[in-house]
Amino acid sequence: MMDRSQLKEKDLQYIVHTYNRYDIVIDHAEGAVLTDMNGREYYDLCSGYGANSLGYRNPAWLEAVIGQLLKVQHTSNLYYSEPGVLLAEKLVTRSGLNKVWFANSGGEANEAAIKTARKYGNTLADHKKNTIISLKKSFHGRTLATVTATGLAEAQDVFAPLVPGFVHAEVDNIAELEALTAEYDPCAFLMELVQGEGGVHALEPDFVEAAAALCREKDILFIDDEVQAGIGRTGTLFAYQQYGIMPDIVSFAKGIGAGLPIGGILCGPKTCDVLVPGDHGSTFGMNPVACAGGCVVLDTLDEDFLGSVREKSDYLRNALADMDKVCGLDGLGLMVGIDLDGMTGAEAVSRLMEEGALAIPAQDRLRLLPPLTITEEELEGVISVLKKVLD
Repeated sequence: MMDRSQLKEKDLQYIVHTYNRYDIVIDHAEGAVLTDMNGREYYDLCSGYGANSLGYRNPAWLEAVIGQLLKVQHTSNLYYSEPGVLLAEKLVTRSGLNKVWFANSGGEANEAAIKTARKYGNTLADHKKNTIISLKKSFHGRTLATVTATGLAEAQDVFAPLVPGFVHAEVDNIAELEALTAEYDPCAFLMELVQGEGGVHALEPDFVEAAAALCREKDILFIDDEVQAGIGRTGTLFAYQQYGIMPDIVSFAKGIGAGLPIGGILCGPKTCDVLVPGDHGSTFGMNPVACAGGCVVLDTLDEDFLGSVREKSDYLRNALADMDKVCGLDGLGLMVGIDLDGMTGAEAVSRLMEEGALAIPAQDRLRLLPPLTITEEELEGVISVLKKVLD
């Protein structure tokens, strides 16, 4: 087994460094606690960017994925596979939408949403249109199309020329969205109802409701990017269920896999039959091992469990509100954005790491994405660490 210095040296030598790694080598984990190679424990407040929704070593999830792995680890989408069909049924039943298309990641899910919207606008809308309006400060993925849809210049500058047909509107500004709609005649709006990389900002309900009404009036598709906010993170299965709207497409990923790569889109009546054989595909989409685990995730996230997520969120947010350096809170549920007085999000992450907790920044804010299964005891420990840094 390599020691820390050998591992870091080989990482530098053999891996393309698209990430600035922190000086921690994770060895194993349990619940909401990670342990490094030196045996030091850390409370996990990022859970793999929200992917480890059930924490670590969840017994029911382990049993499902290991059991499926022992049966068959993968099969072509040219054949039927039970875990994917079961997961699709659960997603459709819980969401109120019509059909699912499975992918491997959030970026791929949003790519599918974009392609669905473009085909709809080019062939099925009341007249031909193919521009997509997304929001400034948004983040939608790392493919070229999703980078273009992203409203953060730092994610785009070195990849020109970008994909044509995307326009960005100011966040929570319905007047500008209406003006851009009149100018560009879009086929779709693409929004994160809770922006992640852009600073963990929950969109204003009035803005979302007005945007949805504009979609209904103008035959515009409403695409809701819930790659990070979905699957219980905000205290409901999907964030749109707190906004009183029904999107035409919802992208999801991260939390549904509980640590395995899986994503997809849920499609409503206007979009569920847009893509046909030959239009799109994904080699590992609907992977049976990931889908078997996803079924456990959805079975775990019943209404009682989601109620506990909301309770944990309230408890954590109330504790944060009393800390001296906290001057604002945003987000929904256990997707928490924190404005800090006299400290950047990146500085807070470094300080928390020293005290035994791992978090991530989002622009200038501190971002917390703990496992949804975090226990009361673990949460008390987290708050104790946060007080050392933020009080």
